Amino acid sequence: MGTKAVHTADAKALIKNNIRNYSMFLMLALIMVIFAFLTGGINLSPHNVTNIFFHNSHVLILAIGMVQVIIVKGIDLSVGSVCAFVGALSAMLYNTGIGMPITLAASILMGMAIGAWHGLWVAYAKLPAFIVTLAGMLLFRGLTYIVTQVRPIIIDGNYARLATGILDEALGWGRIGPYFPAPIILAFMLIALLLAVELLGRRTKIANGFEVTPLPLFAAKLALVSLLILALADRFARFRGLPIVMIVLGITVFVFHFILKHTVLGRYIYAVGGNDRSAKLSGINSEFVTFLVFVIMGSLTGLAAVISTGIMNTALPQAGMLFELDAIAACYIGGVSAAGGIGSVIGVVVGGLVMGAINNGMSLMFLGTHHQHVVKALILLLAVFYDIYTRRKAGLG
Repeated sequence: MGTKAVHTADAKALIKNNIRNYSMFLMLALIMVIFAFLTGGINLSPHNVTNIFFHNSHVLILAIGMVQVIIVKGIDLSVGSVCAFVGALSAMLYNTGIGMPITLAASILMGMAIGAWHGLWVAYAKLPAFIVTLAGMLLFRGLTYIVTQVRPIIIDGNYARLATGILDEALGWGRIGPYFPAPIILAFMLIALLLAVELLGRRTKIANGFEVTPLPLFAAKLALVSLLILALADRFARFRGLPIVMIVLGITVFVFHFILKHTVLGRYIYAVGGNDRSAKLSGINSEFVTFLVFVIMGSLTGLAAVISTGIMNTALPQAGMLFELDAIAACYIGGVSAAGGIGSVIGVVVGGLVMGAINNGMSLMFLGTHHQHVVKALILLLAVFYDIYTRRKAGLG
């Protein structure tokens, strides 16, 4: 019996076609190294790395929803105001003694309802997403002021456990030598899962005669990702242990990465974003897909509202300011195309971490938010310019 030939992709062509993805990771690594020199390594300390994730987790969750909205050529300017509104309602609900699980579920449902409201106007009334969500930004900011009476809503520490809690502490696990165990255990589980999935996927492609990545490049990618997982686990394990919000973020990333890359809905989202007319001619209900994307954005906004409120440990009427800009910037820096149809969950997470690392590094250098706004504005402009430039060079517009 003969064996099937293994078709390997040309390494240079592979790198060229994925240069945007590689450049994001290189940008993040370069930023961390630069700030390591400027701050004497403080930005890489276990305490600081943990804080980066604590203070950016809600933005990353918003960006995961925003990437899907931008892929279908939409935008959502209301997420900051919705976060404030849902955060205030969730705090009021929690203070009735209803408990955190029900509060979380109710917050996500409230976010879904708001997303459905926006989706109806955008998908079926055919109003521009910019106008609809701009109106939503004003509407829900005003409603936040009304329900809070422009006063903070105080909540107890149990509300904040989702946002700032540590799994090792919740399980009563103490330090073993220099490490708390939960991050290390989870890291090895993730690496084992990564190897199993990647090897199985490669074997399936070979069996079906599809082109695969050259073995040395494939092995190098797996080794690099495994080292990054272990390095991040080392930072968490040396401080307090595994943040609970990292588990929430990890599940969110996995679910929506899987949806976009491996489900019919994901293919429909890319198809509608790539060419709405062609998608309709192919039998795709583009209105319903667009509506569903806004519902997903709303559900993730509800989740982010609980996390951001927990981080502050208070529901503030002015909460959520500029959340939408941070999420949109994370998307464009993370490789999402301004023309729609292109983007990935992993990319926007890296883009969000780039913004978070810059904010954190500048704060460690005692530079104010005005400096941070200037730097973020320049990075956003360069990211969009790079997208448009590469599309024109490729003859895509």
